[in-house]
Amino acid sequence: MKRTEPLEMYQPTSLQEASRLIKENGPGGRFLAGGTDLVIAMKEKGLLPKYIVDLKRVPGLAGIRENNDGSMTVGALTTMYAIETSPVIIKKYPFLAQSAAEVGSIQIRNRATVGGNMSNATPSADVAPALIALNATAKIASAGGERTVSLEGFFRGPGQTIMDADEILTEITIPKTSPQLVGEYIKFSPRDMMDLAYVGVAVAYNFSSDKKCSGVRIVLGAVAPTPIRAKNSEVLLEGKVLTEELAAKVGDEAAQESKPISDVRSSADYRRAMVGIMTKRAILNAAAGPAKSWVDRRDRRY
Repeated sequence: MKRTEPLEMYQPTSLQEASRLIKENGPGGRFLAGGTDLVIAMKEKGLLPKYIVDLKRVPGLAGIRENNDGSMTVGALTTMYAIETSPVIIKKYPFLAQSAAEVGSIQIRNRATVGGNMSNATPSADVAPALIALNATAKIASAGGERTVSLEGFFRGPGQTIMDADEILTEITIPKTSPQLVGEYIKFSPRDMMDLAYVGVAVAYNFSSDKKCSGVRIVLGAVAPTPIRAKNSEVLLEGKVLTEELAAKVGDEAAQESKPISDVRSSADYRRAMVGIMTKRAILNAAAGPAKSWVDRRDRRY
């Protein structure tokens, strides 16, 4: 279908103005962040927005900051490249930086934003599992005020979030974590870059000197309508001394908790088997630490 009317573009300079534009102009509008999903949908999938509200002139929506309480806040317009190369994120949460480095090509990561990625609610999004594993929260704003929700409960289904049409995701905050925190993100896709995840697994837990695991969070991507926590698997690992046998058992349980579908990219059975293998590997890799820099792997892909 071809557009018969000119596309209206608004460039507000405040969140209140941006939210008001959506309310005043009614259904059919889209917010624009990085545009990597929206532009593709318009060019290749037949999406015809009635109008677009560009958020890039709204101040304060980009950047990474450490807070006095030990938490870290990432603005919604922060690019994936900024996340993957941030010294503070690499130091504190290397697996989050790693997950951002898995998003498309270098060109895409220089445009794609974390807020746009979360708001698009693609089940295979790479960064979402890592952020949920870090117990992140999302701040949502509109002309009527602000609210903060758990990122785990932010997604409702493919392309669907808890936000109303006039609400805007403004920032994501990671609460203070223990110095003993370890984590890992593993993505499976047939190509090394520029492909959606067939399966994504993020794990985060506190790892003590006696090899006990606590605060376990295991999050699966691309194997359910939304990123999901494998809570039964978490229970199996919580408070236990890590062994390879235990990691395999946890992986088997995670496979049973996944809810994959069969499509042209992969069968449900194959995805489920990969969940088990990847969960085991992610748990063991997290405990071993970054034996090989993900930055080196990233650089070889360019």
